[in-house]
Amino acid sequence: MRCMEWKLYLDDIRTPKDPTFVISRTVKDAQNLILTCGVPMFISFDHDLGMDNTLKVHPSGYDFAKWLVEMDMDGIISIPKNFTFIVHSANPVGAENIRIYLHTYMEFKYNEVKAQ
Repeated sequence: MRCMEWKLYLDDIRTPKDPTFVISRTVKDAQNLILTCGVPMFISFDHDLGMDNTLKVHPSGYDFAKWLVEMDMDGIISIPKNFTFIVHSANPVGAENIRIYLHTYMEFKYNEVKAQ
C-alpha cells in the first residue's frame, strides 16, 4: 500500500463500492495501518465489528475513534484539520456515539479559544 493520501473503510463484513478505500476488518488492523501510514484523509466507520470464534465481541468502531483521539492527544499521530469521516453503521446509537465523539474532539482541537 502506498502511504500518501488514503481513505480507510472500517467494517467486518461490508465492502465499499469505491475501490480507492483501504479496507480494515478489525480495529487492530486499522490501528496498524495508521501507525504505518499516518491518519487517512477520510474514514468510513462501522460500529459493530463482530465476534471471534469464542463469541467474544471485537473492539468497536467507537473504540477505534477513542484510540484515534487518544493517540492524537498524546502526539503519536496527528489528525489533520481537513480530516473527514462518515459512519455507515446500522447501529443508530453506536453510530451517533462515534459522530458526537469525533465532532466534539475536532471542534476542541481546531476551534479552541486560548485562555489569556
